[in-house]
Amino acid sequence: MGERVAFVYLLGCGDTSLYCGWTFDVERRLAAHRSGRGARYTRSRLPLELAGVLAQPDAASARREEARIKRLPRREKLALIARGGGALPCPSERAVGRARGPAVTPSE
Repeated sequence: MGERVAFVYLLGCGDTSLYCGWTFDVERRLAAHRSGRGARYTRSRLPLELAGVLAQPDAASARREEARIKRLPRREKLALIARGGGALPCPSERAVGRARGPAVTPSE
């Protein structure tokens, strides 16, 4: 059995900042962030909106992509989100749990 698909995600925070993380289950992780049980950074920056998700083949790849995105300047993170079909498309929250490819399709 191969490794599980992992996801890198970007959240838009209530103070307009962006948070990047990775997980195996985006819906569960987003719920944790929204309830204040996520990262310390997001606890005081509610409400949170899922801005984009990128499927990765495994946890190691997700951690590398998360680190790469975190090093980007804000304008480049926003450009990734805005591209929709590019490196970090924004899915509907329901589609996130079903994604199994290299990228999740953008939502409206």
